[in-house]
Amino acid sequence: MQLIIGGAFSGKRAVVKDRKRKCSWVSSYEGDLLIEWETKWKQNSILVLEGWEKWLADELEQTNNLDQIRRKLKSLFQTIKDKEQEKASEVILIMLEVGRGIVPLEKRERSLRDLAGWVAQDAAEIADQVIYVWNGLSKRLK
Repeated sequence: MQLIIGGAFSGKRAVVKDRKRKCSWVSSYEGDLLIEWETKWKQNSILVLEGWEKWLADELEQTNNLDQIRRKLKSLFQTIKDKEQEKASEVILIMLEVGRGIVPLEKRERSLRDLAGWVAQDAAEIADQVIYVWNGLSKRLK
């Protein structure tokens, strides 16, 4: 499992697309739901999951229990990693780094920012490789 993380419009997608390999994209930006990850993962392709901040916002709409959401996603990461090994394939998580910049005034937006940071930490912990992308440049951190 790989985590590709960076700011908005920093070139994260380009890093993945430069591999010129077949990918199964599950994107909240295209209206995909996170629960669709397994059914959208085509044979002999890399699974790419992007748009985590939207999926996290959806989770926050259901419950405001940040610990519960975090536990749920940690479990999901492990399930996805197990499936990756079972399929002898590859999974890439593309996450938006939201910890830099101005701290939001609204409590809900701060909660989303905190949750996104914690989930990114959990993803980095389980990932075999972590790549940070900024201004189209990528650097392997793990």
